[in-house]
Amino acid sequence: MNEKNVETTQRINPFFIPYNTPHNTVPFDKIKTEDYEEAFLEGIRRDNEEIEKIINDPEVPTFENTIIRVDTSKGEHYYDLLDRVSNVFSCMMSAETNDELDALAQKLSPILTKHANDIKLNEKLFQRVKYVYDHHRELTPEEAMLLETSYDGFVRSGALLDEAGKEKLRQLTEEAGVLTLQFSQNLLKENKAYELHITDEKDLDGLPDTAVEAARMAAKEKKQDGWLFTLDFPSYSPFMTYANNRALRRQLYMAKNTECIHDNSENNLDICKRLVNLRREIAQLLGFDTYADYVLKHRMAGNINNVYKLLNDLIDAYKPKAIEEVAEIERLAKDLEGESFELEPWDFSYYSHKLQMQKYDLDAEMLRPYFQLDKVIDGVFGLATKLYGITFKENKDIPVYHPDVKAYEVFDEDGSYLAVFYADFHPRKGKQGGAWMTEFQGQWIDHKRNNVRPHVSVVMNFTKPTDEKPALLTLGEVETFLHEFGHSLHGLFANTRFGSLSGTNVWWDFVELPSQFMENFAIEKEFLRTFAFHYQTGEALPDGLIERIVKSRNFMAAYACMRQVSFGLLDMAYYTKKDTFTDDIIPFEKEAWKPAIVTKQLPDTCMTVQFSHIMAGGYAAGYYSYKWAEVLDADAFSAFKEEGIFNRETARRFRDNILSKGGTEHPMTLYKRFRGKEPSIDALLERNGIKR
Repeated sequence: MNEKNVETTQRINPFFIPYNTPHNTVPFDKIKTEDYEEAFLEGIRRDNEEIEKIINDPEVPTFENTIIRVDTSKGEHYYDLLDRVSNVFSCMMSAETNDELDALAQKLSPILTKHANDIKLNEKLFQRVKYVYDHHRELTPEEAMLLETSYDGFVRSGALLDEAGKEKLRQLTEEAGVLTLQFSQNLLKENKAYELHITDEKDLDGLPDTAVEAARMAAKEKKQDGWLFTLDFPSYSPFMTYANNRALRRQLYMAKNTECIHDNSENNLDICKRLVNLRREIAQLLGFDTYADYVLKHRMAGNINNVYKLLNDLIDAYKPKAIEEVAEIERLAKDLEGESFELEPWDFSYYSHKLQMQKYDLDAEMLRPYFQLDKVIDGVFGLATKLYGITFKENKDIPVYHPDVKAYEVFDEDGSYLAVFYADFHPRKGKQGGAWMTEFQGQWIDHKRNNVRPHVSVVMNFTKPTDEKPALLTLGEVETFLHEFGHSLHGLFANTRFGSLSGTNVWWDFVELPSQFMENFAIEKEFLRTFAFHYQTGEALPDGLIERIVKSRNFMAAYACMRQVSFGLLDMAYYTKKDTFTDDIIPFEKEAWKPAIVTKQLPDTCMTVQFSHIMAGGYAAGYYSYKWAEVLDADAFSAFKEEGIFNRETARRFRDNILSKGGTEHPMTLYKRFRGKEPSIDALLERNGIKR
């Protein structure tokens, strides 16, 4: 073969060329590990080239020749290469990582942080942005929001600092980027390393068949006899709820709650301490007293006092009831085990379940047969059809990154193409725990006025199918699906001009509204009637069970609220620090969340070292957002309860004023446009059966 033929057959990095896939979806089947680094470096080069063109433009800076170009950085390309590869790589790091990708992420982290700093700290670029900020033409509301966020983004990234300050900021942000990544990698390794291997069948006493079958299958996959339990939620949760073997419950609980505090390379204690201090230093360098002050400037809450007011109001309203709930569980445990019995943390789910059975004759396993995953998918998609008229069609020609992943085309009410939706349902090695929504491609209007439609993905860790049964979910897993699907609708319906204001690019205490709103449907009879059929007999979920679901809705609701509030208090305790944080993490944690704690605390367990939300997930000084958005979602759903839960006009208002608008206007402006008024906490209290 001659040299010319070798050149023509040389492999081209798939990130560099048109994908030539349905809807230009990511060609996962063609991407190799070595493609990422090359694409990242080329993306950085292209970014730098485009920035040079912007700052050397001889024309007077305008919104069009500066702000829009800074927002897109696409230059002559119809896509932003750096965004293109970053979106894929970040998803792989969460959903399908391995040692090679972990090492590459560590290598790239300081390079990417440096590049982001190079842009935001570019003095010539900032002066052009500032000129437009000071001398702009009359703008539309969306244009005005883009200009505001663009200018403010530079300022909040250090553009007004002197050279010494900028250099210090570079050092702090690069170190924070590396440590954030290390935190996540350590947690994943610790989580996947633990296994509870059972060989004596008596140790399975109390466990439902679904949990036993899943454990047997897990052992079989590893070529082991017996049963294998892990710290993944679908394995851990049933064991803690049903296993009669108290010693093994304790063993599993302690394994879960002592992750990343052992004397090994996965210890996160010092990493957490350093991250808290790095964020405080960054905020103070930028002129704020604390990191929370820095964050809350762009939140609906507005300031630290308002966050604490929300958390303290919830404590006042819910804690008395939560104490009663816990006392009721303790009383039942003593009735069953004797007056000398002391309830420990590994007993809580076990006896809570027994109390739920006693009061409502209801538990997750009774409902599982009616929640076959395939039917739940149909039900959730059908809900979107009833509300918004959109439809989903699986397309097996769309490449996916793992055989578990399903890809769907989404079509709008008029039949036009709306988006691509990916769903990744089950736990596996290399996949983080929890559930989340992400994007491989956002939505924006390009320079040819084409509405580039989004490619949205939801990633979860649901109960897997076994040899004997299909995947059967708990009601909690159905709620999780609805939650992440709510996030995805925020992405699917995005219809804005600028990508940085599109979809879920909103203030963090507003982003949970669409997701938590969707959870409300989980116990609505009209919704359950559309998909909840027994996987063997086809029998509809009986009215009696639905009534028990509704009656038990608020079972342990006050305790659950206090648990969330305790996490919010812990988060704020770290990020309202004005001085160097030197405390030992574990005792600091116990003291910080004490006002909301209603159960026994152990001195040798730790949440902080596995609290990804506030250490590595973007919720630092923002975990309160879940409760803030709960006030919004309860108020919003009350409109549907008043007008009909499938009311198309109400849904149209929600889509047009909330889901499609992204961050183009202040969130309260959008909410009031939908609801006609500001939200009240009354709907939440009423929903939870709490009297003030």
